[in-house]
Amino acid sequence: MNKRELMQQKMQRQQAILTAARTAGRDMTEDEAREFNALQADIEELRPQVEAEAEAERQAQIEAARTAERQRVTDITAICRSFNADPQQYITGGQTIDQVRAAILDDMVKNGAPARTGVRVTADEQDKFRAAAADGLMIRSGNTPAQAADGARELAGMRLRDLAIECLTRESGKSASEYLRMSDDDIYTELARAFHNPSAAFPAIMDQAINKSIVHMYSHVPTTFEKITRKGTLRDFKRTDGHNYLIGGVGELLLVPENGELKADTHQEATLPQRKLDTYGRQFSMSRQAFINDDIGFLSEVPGLYAAKSKKQINKAVYSILYGNGTIYDGKTFFHNDHKNLMSTASAPSAAAIQSMIQRLQIQEDQFGEAINLTPRTLVVPVGYGFTLQTIFGSPTIQTAENTQAVNPLYNYRYPIEIVEDATLNVLAGTNACPWFLGAGKDETAGIQVDYLNGQETPTFRRSETTGQLGFVWDIWLDWGITVMDYRSFVKNPGVKLPTL
Repeated sequence: MNKRELMQQKMQRQQAILTAARTAGRDMTEDEAREFNALQADIEELRPQVEAEAEAERQAQIEAARTAERQRVTDITAICRSFNADPQQYITGGQTIDQVRAAILDDMVKNGAPARTGVRVTADEQDKFRAAAADGLMIRSGNTPAQAADGARELAGMRLRDLAIECLTRESGKSASEYLRMSDDDIYTELARAFHNPSAAFPAIMDQAINKSIVHMYSHVPTTFEKITRKGTLRDFKRTDGHNYLIGGVGELLLVPENGELKADTHQEATLPQRKLDTYGRQFSMSRQAFINDDIGFLSEVPGLYAAKSKKQINKAVYSILYGNGTIYDGKTFFHNDHKNLMSTASAPSAAAIQSMIQRLQIQEDQFGEAINLTPRTLVVPVGYGFTLQTIFGSPTIQTAENTQAVNPLYNYRYPIEIVEDATLNVLAGTNACPWFLGAGKDETAGIQVDYLNGQETPTFRRSETTGQLGFVWDIWLDWGITVMDYRSFVKNPGVKLPTL
């Protein structure tokens, strides 16, 4: 028996002790509590050893994968050299050595000569240059791509002026020496003339670098709204139809006796919220001075900051809906006594308060009076309550008023319920009472939904024609909307004033 199996055996024994006490409707005896705590001590001692073994196994797998990849590259390079083929396309494409052999053989059969390239359609030299230049700008700005294009590191040392001269030389037919004799201002003027030309290299390189910056920054913004909302998509900006057929809106299947007749049923139609998208956008620019000063901060900072701001804006909007408790689709506030999702006693998180909220969530009924049986999945709290909640959920036993050990009923909820802390609630509450919330699983009820136009989650941008503005200008925007789809998805505790940190 290895250490992992031994730890699992001890955890199973702990569960058996808890189950026996629960079944008998009693607290653990002193002997059971003593054994339980001894098992817990053994588990805590075994845990780092098990984790160390798992990490060693993971590192071994990584090393094996690296060895296999080195061998794959070596084999592909060798066979391509034999047939005068380009190995790079196959290496970056992830093909196996057997697939490479088949591709080379197929090329020889079709063309009657050794293959000279790994694929039928490749990017031309201009596209390769643009990709390398864009990645070079990202490297220079400090956001190195995971897989930089070939030649990117060589181009990373170029000033914006040098890159512009390289682009203009490739496109205009003039020699590089002609551009080298020009001033920075003259070079900028040449670029400005071609800014809206879709085939011009320099603005296309800027576009690629900006897009990479936006995607990088957007994906690294620390937001939590994704954990408590559903993601949806809409095809246009029209308000959606608010009528749908819901589970529970049909009658139960009736017992049919032998040779009996099936009876017709009439479904019930319920009104659901209408969803709608709005557009949120700004403009940003690379000024003439930024180009002349060789300032690439507009690439590494400005577009990414707008992308990050857009994601934070959605995060704030979601928490503003929870905190603000505005009127929703049925004409009542989100959290309302009629909705049975508002606790009457305001408090900070405690075992008793959480148990009451769990019960309130679990007894919710759908639009047709049927039980939903919701499962609590998230506990949404301001920053500062996380430590208390870890204590509430983390201990298998609790101290009773009679100074005895009892089973902690919330211990088994420590994994199903995820604690979501977000400082947005702290900011919204300020010096007022700060509410906290228990949420159901997103797969069980719609709750709050964030919709995007055609599923586009990251901001879109394009070159902009701005009259009278000196500089290269881009528009950046994101289309999104937030809708409360079902008030049954959350239970609110009005909370108390937060302690001063």
